[in-house]
Amino acid sequence: MKQILQSLKTGETEVAEIPCPVVMHRQVLIRSTVSLVSVGTERMLVEFGKAGWIEKAHQQPDKVRMVLDKIKTDGLMPTVETVFNKLDQPLPLGYCNVGVVMETGSGVSGFAPGDRVASNGKHAEVVSVPANLCARIPPLVSDEEAAFTVIGAIALQGIRLVQPTLGEAVVVTGLGLIGLVAVQLLRAHGCRVLGIDLDAEKLALAREFGAEVVNLAAGEDPVAAAQAFARGRGVDAVLITASTKSNAPVHQAALMSRKRGRIVLVGVTGLELSRADFFEKELTFQVSCSYGPGRYDTNYEEKGQDYPVGYVRWTEQRNFEAVLDMLSDGRLNVQPLISHRFPIDASEDAYALIGGAEPALGILLRYPTPAEKPEVEVRRTSVRLAGSHAAAGAAALGFIGSGNYATAVLIPAFKATGARLKVVASNGGVSGLHAGRKYGFEASTTDTDSIFADPQVNAVVITTRHDSHAALVCQALAAGKHVFVEKPLAMNHEELAAIEQAHAIAVATGRSLVVMVGFNRRFSPQVQKIRSLLEGTRGPKAFVMTVNAGAIPSEHWTQDLAVGGGRIIGEGCHFIDLLRFLAGVEITAHHSVRLQAATADTVTIQLAFADGSIGTIHYFANGSKSYPKERLEVFAAGRVLQLDNFRKLTGFGWPGFTKMNLWRQDKGQRNCAGMFVNVVEKGGFTPIPLAEVLEVSRISIEVAANLR
Repeated sequence: MKQILQSLKTGETEVAEIPCPVVMHRQVLIRSTVSLVSVGTERMLVEFGKAGWIEKAHQQPDKVRMVLDKIKTDGLMPTVETVFNKLDQPLPLGYCNVGVVMETGSGVSGFAPGDRVASNGKHAEVVSVPANLCARIPPLVSDEEAAFTVIGAIALQGIRLVQPTLGEAVVVTGLGLIGLVAVQLLRAHGCRVLGIDLDAEKLALAREFGAEVVNLAAGEDPVAAAQAFARGRGVDAVLITASTKSNAPVHQAALMSRKRGRIVLVGVTGLELSRADFFEKELTFQVSCSYGPGRYDTNYEEKGQDYPVGYVRWTEQRNFEAVLDMLSDGRLNVQPLISHRFPIDASEDAYALIGGAEPALGILLRYPTPAEKPEVEVRRTSVRLAGSHAAAGAAALGFIGSGNYATAVLIPAFKATGARLKVVASNGGVSGLHAGRKYGFEASTTDTDSIFADPQVNAVVITTRHDSHAALVCQALAAGKHVFVEKPLAMNHEELAAIEQAHAIAVATGRSLVVMVGFNRRFSPQVQKIRSLLEGTRGPKAFVMTVNAGAIPSEHWTQDLAVGGGRIIGEGCHFIDLLRFLAGVEITAHHSVRLQAATADTVTIQLAFADGSIGTIHYFANGSKSYPKERLEVFAAGRVLQLDNFRKLTGFGWPGFTKMNLWRQDKGQRNCAGMFVNVVEKGGFTPIPLAEVLEVSRISIEVAANLR
């Protein structure tokens, strides 16, 4: 199927052939009929992509500060690689989609195949959208009209925050698509409306919709015009739907408002506010968040947890429905807003239009009908790529998951081994296509099961969200595939037992399969050096591992106990494994304590080993980003070793050893991948014994449970 992607590096758009997405839990799979280009938002994205590096940095000062912090902790080159990797990822465009339901995922009610729906789906022939971001289209509303649903909901949410009452005087600054829809919705509320813009054609449309207007291009004074419009009392409210870097719209809104007037920002403007403007009139200022309550709330959008209507009358989905009702009743007219129509194959012409001088307002993209393109064609879940085949006998890898970590670190590490990159899978198709193109995979797919069924794939690399790891490991073992799984191996004891049983069944049937977890710290050259130095000492050792992990919001998926398992299971296991490797003997006891906070990710873990050694892991989320992220200290036989960020190893009191410095931090991951590929191809010694992997995983699970 075809989808529009944009490069953040160059600003170029393309119509890419990608695998059809799979319908997920609580999602709806939709075949698109038409979608609307949001000219303001999408022009901004295209212009950002086409900007030079200096201009990009100027537009994103917060991101620049994050980059500078990362340089302090990780070094210049790893940070540069991370930034380039992020900008290299294609951005799916669009959020105003109309189509027909093809399939519904588990947990979905209220939708059925054949329903016409409006959603915030992308510009693609098929989209998979959370059910709470879809609304059924009334019979009297055409697909083209319904394409304005999301734009209408953005305008409507801004109006709800304004809280207009019958007869009030309201100003709309910026008469693009959202502004012109807002004019009509405010008129439907019984308000008198004054529209402000520079474009004569948009002003004419606003006047047609019942507004009085101010033409800034003609030199008209918006403040004076607003005061006259409000009969000298000041306007009751101002809705700012403009997109500009200037502070003028907010300043002018304050000047034209009455005492205790309301100002709501829907668009993007400069926000250097004058205290005097707001203080003297006791004005209220609020920024509207997209389509309404529920936006960016994972529980609402992804997990389908609706807000009770008795407490939250208007959610983003119910705003969609309200806009569709207005279209059905004829109180909202969007036909005059349509300026251009393009087939999806000509979308590059559409984006050239929004970046050019020709006037454009509502640009619609049309998609092939079932008669023009059969469903079997749009539902293809695999796309062949131009990847090169490795020599016969090489490890043939199937990657499941192609997120940020996979594309930035894991896939490059495996590519460096010379393994055959056979196929990469992703749920949505876009990230898998990008990874496949960039690293030379032979195919990209959204059908994970096809990887297990492929006889040419002899090893599977799992890098998905944590709650899927154990089931995928068991599936791979049952299919006779070697497994490399990113940590964690499992989320609970039941999953560990299932993996152990699946491996035992494979062994019993004569298949010597490797299960390896991405515990890459133990494969770092500096850690290997520490291990070799410790082998020459006698007596127990003391280890202190300090991890300046940094804060992750409680709503992030890694903090969700059901999905990510929390940070100790998700990342703390790395350091339990590291100390287990350096001690070289079993962990006999553990104890942990946490800082009392919203998330259990500032903790101290104490380990005792069978040879009398002890270890302490300080995993802290409350430190400064300017401090090194990971520091290991080893005390043994009157000597000390100190390792900072896996780049600088220093010895104190070690005969013949003082320091070992490396420029790159990812050597451990590359070594880890290399050892896995080597054992897949040649057999022999397992890089990490399964018993050790299970031991570390079990202790991580127990520590996490103790901290809750």
